[in-house]
Amino acid sequence: MKLIDLYSDTQTAPTEGMRAAMATAKVGDEQMDEDPTTRELCIRVAELLGFEAAVFMPSGTMCNLVATLVHARPGDELIADAQSHICTTEGAGAAAIAGVAINPIPTRDGIFTADECRAAIREPSRTAPRSAMVSIEQTTNFSGGAVWPIDVLHGVRNAALDAGLRTHIDGARLFNASAATGVPLKAYTDGWDSAWVDFSKGMGCPFGAVLCGDTRFVRDAWTWKYRLGGAMRQSGIMAAAALYALDHHVTRIADDHANAALFVRLLASEPYFAFEAPSPITNLILFKVQGLPVNTVTFVERALQRGVRLRALSDGRLRATTHLDVTRDQIVAAAGMLNDLARELAAHVS
Repeated sequence: MKLIDLYSDTQTAPTEGMRAAMATAKVGDEQMDEDPTTRELCIRVAELLGFEAAVFMPSGTMCNLVATLVHARPGDELIADAQSHICTTEGAGAAAIAGVAINPIPTRDGIFTADECRAAIREPSRTAPRSAMVSIEQTTNFSGGAVWPIDVLHGVRNAALDAGLRTHIDGARLFNASAATGVPLKAYTDGWDSAWVDFSKGMGCPFGAVLCGDTRFVRDAWTWKYRLGGAMRQSGIMAAAALYALDHHVTRIADDHANAALFVRLLASEPYFAFEAPSPITNLILFKVQGLPVNTVTFVERALQRGVRLRALSDGRLRATTHLDVTRDQIVAAAGMLNDLARELAAHVS
C-alpha cells in the first residue's frame, strides 16, 4: 500500500515537467551574476512581492538568518510569535551566528496585534537588548496555517516602523495565504523591509527560496550569503524548478486547501478528533485525539502502520499537511483509515 504522507508539504517530489525544466535549464556562474535562469527567477519574484531586488537562497531558513544578519547586530533582539519557525526551530542559528536574541510573543494562532507588538518593543536602555526587528510568518506554521488579515499585518508593520525597527516576513507559505484569500502577494509585503517565498513547500520544488528587499538590502544579503557558504555556481538548474512552479503550481494550491477542508469534515464526523481549524483553512491542520486509550505519539505510530503518516507535536497535538503529492482520493482514504483506527481503539475503552 502506498504511503499517504501528510507529515509536511516538504515531502513533495518534483514532477516530470519540473524535472524536464531542470534538465534543460540555461545556466551560468551565479556568483558572477551570469546565470540567466536564476536572474529571471529573482526578477519575477521581486516583481510579485513588490521589491526592488532579490537573491536566490537554498532554503527559507537561510533567508531568515540572512535577513536577521542584515537587519540586526549582535546583542540586538528580534520580536516574533512564540510558535513561529524563526523562534522555535531557528532560534539557535540567530543566537549562535547572528548573536541576536528572540523576544517571543505568546499567541493563540500565531498572529499578534499592533498593540502586542508595541508592548514587546523595549525602551532604549544600556542594560537591555535593543529591539531591532519584527518578524511574522505568513501563513503561520506550528499555529495551524492561519492567515494574517491584511489590516492586522499592516498594523504590526506600522507599529514596528514607527519605533524605528526593521520588518521582515517569513513567507514560507505566502503563496498559500494568497491562494486562500485572493490577496496579491505584494499587498501582504507592501511597506515591509524584507520578505521571502519558499518553493520547497506548497510549490512542490526540491529546494530553494527567494529573499527580497531593496537594492541595498540585497547587496548586504549577498555578502552574508557568501559568508555563510558562498554562491551556488550553475544555480539555474535549481532556479528552473522554481520558475516551473510559478508557471504551473500556483493556481493548484487551492486544491490543497480544498483537500484540507475535506479532511477536517471527514474526521470531525466522528467524536474522536478535535480540530483547531482557522478560517480560511489553508493546507496545515492541527487536531487532537480524544476519548482514546493512547497518547498522540502512539496514535501516530498506529496510523503509520496503516499507511497514513502524520506529525506528532510536542504539545500533544497532531499536524496533517496537504500538498501536491496527496490527491482528493487519498485524503478520503486517509480519513477513513484514521476513523477506523479511532473506532477500534475506542472499542477497547468500552
